[in-house]
Amino acid sequence: MNKYKRIAFIMLFLMLFNILSQTVVYGILPDFAVVNSENIESEKNTYKTEESSVHTAAAPTFTFKSEAQILMEATTGEIIYANNENSRLLPASVTKVMTLLLLMEKIDSGQLRYEDTVTCSTQASKMGGSQIWFKEGESLTIDEALKCICVVSANDVSYAVAELVGGSHENFVQMMNNKAKELGMENTQFMNAHGIDEEGHYTSAKDIAIMSKELITKHPNIQKYTTIWMDTIRGGTFGLSNTNKLLKTYNGITGLKTGSTSAAGFNLSATATRDGLSLIAVVLKAPSSAIRNEEVTSLLNYGFSSYTSKKLNDKGEKLEEISINKNVDQKVDIIFEEEKYLITKKGENTECAKNVIYNDKIVAPIKAGDVIGKVEYLNSGSKKIG
Repeated sequence: MNKYKRIAFIMLFLMLFNILSQTVVYGILPDFAVVNSENIESEKNTYKTEESSVHTAAAPTFTFKSEAQILMEATTGEIIYANNENSRLLPASVTKVMTLLLLMEKIDSGQLRYEDTVTCSTQASKMGGSQIWFKEGESLTIDEALKCICVVSANDVSYAVAELVGGSHENFVQMMNNKAKELGMENTQFMNAHGIDEEGHYTSAKDIAIMSKELITKHPNIQKYTTIWMDTIRGGTFGLSNTNKLLKTYNGITGLKTGSTSAAGFNLSATATRDGLSLIAVVLKAPSSAIRNEEVTSLLNYGFSSYTSKKLNDKGEKLEEISINKNVDQKVDIIFEEEKYLITKKGENTECAKNVIYNDKIVAPIKAGDVIGKVEYLNSGSKKIG
């Protein structure tokens, strides 16, 4: 073979190789993938989003490095995605979601006020890990205590709050477990109020989502604290900086709680709202804080790009007026006891009809607040959807 034939042969070979390689590459890509070098981000930026970000909906076939994940719609509790959600794992400081829940119950019931104080005990002052170096005998307002727990995950303040609310730390832990049972948290056992690793202290991604839902829906004022980026206590002499860095990088984020220890890994229960859709994403035992944030972002992006929320009725909205005992002079207004939402995939038909079902016997006297029936929502195929 002469020199020119060899060159021609090599060129032909390279052309064939290029065609074949492109065929193989494009053949193995999923049909929702977009190959464009301008859209490829560095790993450290993959969890950042902007107001104008557009995310392509795809089947939730994630490749997570964390051990357990769940994505829940906050108003209905509908689970959009879950993996190993019932595995019993160390929650670290995500434990404090329950501590905050019990504290907010006391506040919203009027048993505690934001201006009331919590005083540091000897035991509270000895807490390690994340802390504000709460000194024995030092006092904070409940407002300040909430900042310390939500923003810097202070173990010492959490312990002091547990003693205040429960009378003792031990009694507060029993209250935590009672509340977990009441909420249907089947894979949870608390041993402390702060989340420092302890034998027998565990929960699951699903259970964390359940208590997070309870906190943000029943006590929405908590978001005043979980959205704080930086603040101060002690008359401005002690600075607080939030451990949840998604507050600065994710559009719509509203909290909620981070946690990490060497044994627990990096955990996060994150809440976010966009266009009326509220989501809770939980990731447990991620290998790093960056990966934890990336994976929570992936879950939230999937939820917001794929699902929509439609309010079916307002709490207290009048349904109709009915007569009691068929007496036209005895009429009462029937109202909805709570808000109702319909969560659907984007593009699906959301039209539905109300089916009102009253109890068999409704007799006077009827008091305000009495439950006299229920409302079912049916889709176009008469299938119950809510």
